Amino acid sequence: MTTRGTRSEKVKRIFQQFDANRDGGLSRDEMAALVVAVNPRVKFSDEQINAILDEVFRTYGEFIDGDKGLTYDGLLRTYDDGAGDVDRDFDALELELNDDNKGSTIEAEASSSSIVDERVIESQKKQRTAAWAVSPNHGIVFDDTWKIVDDLEILIKRLKAKQAKDGKFKADNFDAFSDAGWSRELGPSSEISEKRVFWEESGNDYAAFVRELGALRSRADGARSREEAFDGHMAIGRVLYDHQLFKEALVSFKRACELQPVDVRPHFRAGNCLYVLGRYKEAKEEFLLALEAAEAGGNQWGYLLPQIYVNLGIALEGEGMVLSACEYYREAAILCPTHFRALKLLGSALFGVGEYKAAVKALEEAIFMKPDYADAHCDLASALHAMGEDEKAIEVFQKAIDLKPGHVDALYNLGGLYMDLGRFQRASEMYTRVLAVWPNHWRAQLNKAVSLLGAGETEEAKKALKEALKLTNRVELHDAISHLKQIQKKKVKGNEGANGEGVFVIVEPSKFKTVNGKTTLRQDLAIALQIRVFQRITRLSRCDVELLKKEMSENDVPLSYSGGGVPEKSIRKPNLEEILRRLLNFLKPETFQGAVKVINERILSVLDDTGSGRVDLGMLYAILAPICSGTPDKRKRVAFDALLWRPVNEGGSQIKRADAVHYINLLRAIYIPSHGVSEMLELHGGEDSSMVSFKEFLVMFDDPDWGFGIMSSLVKLESGDRNRHGNCVCSVCRYPIIGSRFKEIKSHFSLCSQCYSEGKVSPAFKQDDYKFKEYGSEAEAMKDKCTCLPLQSRNDR
Repeated sequence: MTTRGTRSEKVKRIFQQFDANRDGGLSRDEMAALVVAVNPRVKFSDEQINAILDEVFRTYGEFIDGDKGLTYDGLLRTYDDGAGDVDRDFDALELELNDDNKGSTIEAEASSSSIVDERVIESQKKQRTAAWAVSPNHGIVFDDTWKIVDDLEILIKRLKAKQAKDGKFKADNFDAFSDAGWSRELGPSSEISEKRVFWEESGNDYAAFVRELGALRSRADGARSREEAFDGHMAIGRVLYDHQLFKEALVSFKRACELQPVDVRPHFRAGNCLYVLGRYKEAKEEFLLALEAAEAGGNQWGYLLPQIYVNLGIALEGEGMVLSACEYYREAAILCPTHFRALKLLGSALFGVGEYKAAVKALEEAIFMKPDYADAHCDLASALHAMGEDEKAIEVFQKAIDLKPGHVDALYNLGGLYMDLGRFQRASEMYTRVLAVWPNHWRAQLNKAVSLLGAGETEEAKKALKEALKLTNRVELHDAISHLKQIQKKKVKGNEGANGEGVFVIVEPSKFKTVNGKTTLRQDLAIALQIRVFQRITRLSRCDVELLKKEMSENDVPLSYSGGGVPEKSIRKPNLEEILRRLLNFLKPETFQGAVKVINERILSVLDDTGSGRVDLGMLYAILAPICSGTPDKRKRVAFDALLWRPVNEGGSQIKRADAVHYINLLRAIYIPSHGVSEMLELHGGEDSSMVSFKEFLVMFDDPDWGFGIMSSLVKLESGDRNRHGNCVCSVCRYPIIGSRFKEIKSHFSLCSQCYSEGKVSPAFKQDDYKFKEYGSEAEAMKDKCTCLPLQSRNDR
């Protein structure tokens, strides 16, 4: 681990290198030379250089020494605040530490005199202890605390030796994965080891360590003053944190919080521990306390706010609250525009909620400040791919891999991009490289199998599938293996599709006919399937529609006024995210994050067409109601109640016809892709001051042409789209049929819902037109088969 001494010496060497006139300060010209020298691959314009210098000299004004410029302490502070990477800049300048510095340290350590100069003691402290300990703002203050720290280091060294001897001490290398951009410390930072350590906590040796640690804590509690006790517990916590004994470190930081509740530092570090332990909600609460203390402390803690904002954002992301996290990353970037990690995190979070253009802008800014930031390149490439700029995305992914050859995220995502482009051989190569770094990555193993299948290497695909099956027992793997067996049993003559699918023809909709009114029309099924996919991703089909009514009745929303002066119960997106979290409280954080992303892309982008960041909450509830769980009648009632809840209709039992029309237009624009908002408004818009009762609203809602008549098809899908039809497979895609089965009554072939909705038919069954009958389950098909069998007469026997 880099010591504070080494870090300070590196910054001093950088400072001396550019302090050309040796006046103890870096002028604007000298700072400009430094910025250019440490970023050799970036071509700065004069405007960019001036903007960077203006920001540095404004942010660190307290460290500007008149005409001399930025002092050494100021340069050190810029690095401590994350504005640059000391080691990277030091290496880029090809500097070396002075030999005399190293020699003096060795000499001091070798000294055995009983009367030692205080400066030598300080030098020893710097070399034997992590960076934080000698920091003027965050380090050890009292001499007795140094003794506690020394004793604790001995205890940890002894525990490590015992566990290593017993084979219990484990360290996993996480270098292959994306760094979260975590601010681990306040002020002077000592980066945590790249290796995550896992201590064995169940043995006698660990129990003995905890007992001895308790004695050290008692020594800290027995200090002469409250300040010294605080110093002791903070130091114990910091040492334990550095050695990744997070549970024990948390105990010390919590005790420090009790001793000085309004101090920023113990809350911040307790939050760090809680985050690492996976207790994200508690971590968020500690960071909010740190933020409150920092804001109350005035300028004393002002320079720490960016790091608190960053970690608060990361904790919120841990809960799946990405829209809220964006707010704090923005605050950090505004307070410290050179904070490249804050910009990277902002870009990644924006990408996570589907705001791709804004994500690209933030990530490009982060890369501009730190060109070798592999994680930022990876996320930038993902955002570019989402925007359809695939060739540029490939270049950026490759750049991330060049910077960090074992970058799992970049390799995996590049594999997905190649899959999307149909370049299956290249995709399989990427997944193979992922598996070389992370052998038990079952998704990579499954995707490798699919890409090999696409490349026509069926045998290799089968081997990869079997390997994936060893890693996980998920049902989709069994379906994939069944699919492979089917296409081997029944090879379709001619060319085969990329995923083992036989050749097919697309039949125009008019030639697909239904036997009776119970069979879903092909066009309706296609729309209903897309809505069903949206329901599955958001899990709104598991959200009881009554919860929307509860939100409306129990939570007050203040009125706001739009540009036209119309009162609205509108809400900012981060606050809306909190409501969605209550509605979908059964979701895991990562699943909730995915739900918010598609809701933002599909619904909020339409409701917030001006980009104000605010959404009409009543209209949103009405939009969500038809796809929540509950009977169709109940969903329609809640949608109507949500429109009544809006200020323009509140207090009555009827809504304005214009509002009802606007709602139906939005509903169709969001859920029926073939109709855009502008088209809907043109077709059925206009102002109408008449009022609509619930009964009239239902007529408008159920209208198959102008309303949301598709809901009946959607409800049918909800009730049966997990039904399996025994060993029956689709005649086109060869996958087992799940959901509705569509049987052609003349040629007797069957299609799955997806192939039926797309109008796919095998050329072997080419006809002038096709008549289909829908079976929701195998039992329905068997019953139909039995009733259709002709009865035998006595003479036939």
